[in-house]
Amino acid sequence: MAPKSHLLPNKIKPFIIVFVVAVNAGCKINAAVESPKAKEYENDRVIKLPGQPNVSVSHFSGYITVNEAHERALFYWFFEAQSHPINKPLLLWLNGGPGCSSIGYGAAVELGPLRVGKKGDALEFNKFSWNKEANLLFLESPIGVGFSYTNTSDDFYDLNDSFIAVDAYNFLVKWLERFPQFKSHDFYISGESYAGHYVPQLAELVYDRNRMTTVYPYINLKGYIVGNPETNDYFDSKGIVEYAWSHSVISDEQYDNIRRACDFRFDNWSRECNKATNAVWKQYKEIDIYNIYAPSCLTNNNKTSQSHADEYNNLSNAKVHYYYQRFNRLIPGGYDPCYSQYTEAYFNRIEVQRALHVKSRGLSDTVEWKVCNDTLFRRYNYTVFSILPVYEKLVKAGLKIWIYSGDADGRVPVIGSRYCVEALKLPLKTPWTTWFYDHQVAGRIVEYEGVTLVTSLRASPPSLHCNSTAQHNTARVGTAPPPRLHLSLNYKNILRFLGSRLSPLAQLSTSPKCLLLGLSTRKLLLVDSKGNILFLF
Repeated sequence: MAPKSHLLPNKIKPFIIVFVVAVNAGCKINAAVESPKAKEYENDRVIKLPGQPNVSVSHFSGYITVNEAHERALFYWFFEAQSHPINKPLLLWLNGGPGCSSIGYGAAVELGPLRVGKKGDALEFNKFSWNKEANLLFLESPIGVGFSYTNTSDDFYDLNDSFIAVDAYNFLVKWLERFPQFKSHDFYISGESYAGHYVPQLAELVYDRNRMTTVYPYINLKGYIVGNPETNDYFDSKGIVEYAWSHSVISDEQYDNIRRACDFRFDNWSRECNKATNAVWKQYKEIDIYNIYAPSCLTNNNKTSQSHADEYNNLSNAKVHYYYQRFNRLIPGGYDPCYSQYTEAYFNRIEVQRALHVKSRGLSDTVEWKVCNDTLFRRYNYTVFSILPVYEKLVKAGLKIWIYSGDADGRVPVIGSRYCVEALKLPLKTPWTTWFYDHQVAGRIVEYEGVTLVTSLRASPPSLHCNSTAQHNTARVGTAPPPRLHLSLNYKNILRFLGSRLSPLAQLSTSPKCLLLGLSTRKLLLVDSKGNILFLF
């Protein structure tokens, strides 16, 4: 099968969306909800992790077998909402890669309540975790990522988007059987980067099978949210090059060479196009492609792609595009590549693995855990080159879709995302609108029928911490003078309120001064500090 075309690497891009509501004590699963599976999920409860701070966190981890014949099992880490979990939505988080861990980045670096510290020997409580207002389910997918495994080695040669969607769906069905109290909850799927493929395709599979309830169980899917997502090869590749030129990463001459040699359609890639586009990733090896304004980690010892630059001269025309997309993606990146060292140090500790109920395999007492599986990455079969048909289908189905994009990300830049959204040709509901942070322009927001695109100024998904100023200043949407809005759509301090049952909305009046994005049972909405609904989409 021909590989997917990519200009540059796609390893996971960590980011954080920060909640700004009061920290509440973790709650155990509602004891009133009993089922034959109750004892089973209690067996997955994590009592305490090494180095865990003295805070109340109710969490579970373990395996769900998704294919018994192949002995294929996916590993999960689940955090209940900090208060009233039985009344909060369920959100599944997927990181991309392909081959990167949603636990190593999503849970332990980005949006989970327990973050690995910079020495890799302890955990820190993340007071901005998404589990303030949602039950968070992190899944290591596909097999071969993190602690997930298969006992059928041929499975690794079958990995593609469809394979992953089916396994993730089977995981969801069986996970909800183990945790039946969440079956009726509003369900959302979210992720970033190559999860721009995983998330919509899983949503499509859930939607399709929800229409066959005599065969499959119903999953209460409401929508999905993707950040700087890979969506369409043509628009994504075009966006990468245009972004690099418009942000002075490549020269006018290099840009002109690419324009002459490439049209970025898969069937038309040539050796000349590959040679011309090498200029882009050669320049990006000097900076962080995922945040072009951020400093690089000076302790990063990962292999660069410089040694691959001349290898194309020895490749046949049939193979050049295949190797090109893989070599390019080996450029080290991520907002803080040092974090992979911290998480790998922590999750490879035997006492950590035992506390998380990790199954040892072979003669070793521990499983070698890596934040990204490069072998899987190289074997991956790229069979889907555009997700836009999935968007069209799910928009018609009435699902809510939110795309957010920081304009400091060079890997999946906002330019490509704008091309993708425009290609959908959806009716415009709310025109391009500026939103502000601390009286300064912070980004734009535009709403179409079924899809909302939000951009943020000088920001990128890999940001890890809330800027302290975000907790002390106001933001506003539109041109009116400010005042009480509580959401900063900056990736350094994006603040999202994922409450599906706000009752009453006025409870938000005590929140810190950052803009909040709320999720009602039917719509995404912006609210001010007094609970007034300011913007619906």
